[in-house]
Amino acid sequence: MNTLSKWLLGVLALSLAAMAQAERLKDIATIQGVRTNQLIGYGLVVGLNGTGDQTTQTPFTVQTFNNMLAQFGIKVPAGGNVQLKNVAAVSIHADLPAFAKPGQTIDITVSSIGNSKSLRGGSLLMAPLKGIDGNVYAIAQGNLVVGGFDAEGGDGSKITVNVPSAGRIPGGATVERTVPSGFDQGNTLTLNLNRPDFTTAKHIVDQINDLLGPGVAQAIDGGSVRVSAPLDTSQRVDYLSVLENIEVKPGQAVAKVIINSRTGTIVIGQNVRVQPAAVTHGSLTVTITEDPIVSQPNALSGGQTAVVPRSRVDATQETKPMFKFGPGTTLDEIVRAVNQVGAAPSDLMAILEALKQAGALQADLIVI
Repeated sequence: MNTLSKWLLGVLALSLAAMAQAERLKDIATIQGVRTNQLIGYGLVVGLNGTGDQTTQTPFTVQTFNNMLAQFGIKVPAGGNVQLKNVAAVSIHADLPAFAKPGQTIDITVSSIGNSKSLRGGSLLMAPLKGIDGNVYAIAQGNLVVGGFDAEGGDGSKITVNVPSAGRIPGGATVERTVPSGFDQGNTLTLNLNRPDFTTAKHIVDQINDLLGPGVAQAIDGGSVRVSAPLDTSQRVDYLSVLENIEVKPGQAVAKVIINSRTGTIVIGQNVRVQPAAVTHGSLTVTITEDPIVSQPNALSGGQTAVVPRSRVDATQETKPMFKFGPGTTLDEIVRAVNQVGAAPSDLMAILEALKQAGALQADLIVI
């Protein structure tokens, strides 16, 4: 390989590294007003194989069932003891995407709210889905897909896999109403950062103004950027198509050390630094073993065989070396030093907490 080829490969590697650090604007920010909306509903699942609600404990299931029959002109006798082993009352929820139009379908999740053991094999009857404003935005109906199941033996033994009391219906709801958005209103749009950061906001403003001209983008604060936008809707779509593909280098996050005390997981951020400090770590291991001895008497001595207890106590002190952190120690040096002493996750938690208390850990220590 000649010198020119090596130089070209080096330039390509540097370019790829620079591109890897940059992210598309659509991945780090969202457009204000363009959002999903939560929907919720209530309904009945029928066709269950005897795993429905126990009506004596869930009277609302019977009430809902009677109301449904009344709409078809069927009246249940008052005081009738209705047993609905194949019916379950359920809650329904879904996310209505932005720009969803009437006639389009969305996925829904169905969950039992009574004491139904399983919704497997059931069908959801037509049920309205409402938004927070009380309006109906979709109508749900369809056959459930349940990933869990349970089986029970005659002796009371039972096995359950996953959660059989909840399921999904892909495309199970039809959109009936459009949610208005502010996408086509005004001559500006606001970009909200997924992770507010002043440096990232400045980089977004610089990138947009370099591409489209000065003054097009202005930072409102560390989490929002306002950009000028055309009034025509079709032009606005083309305009945002260009904006969302602009590559921006996000600002580095605040130095953090995350400790999960339940699982022992420890995550150390990139910008964590340690001021000069010396750390030593070791543990004392005490081992106690029982090694009984059998005492056998001599022949014709008239004695009896006896077991004599004997204990052994050993104490081992690990001799781990002391290591020292210099000023501005990086993440790689921290990991290397900790690995040298063979610290377990629980030991590393103690070391990091001690460094924080000593004022040597320049990072936010977060325990979850």
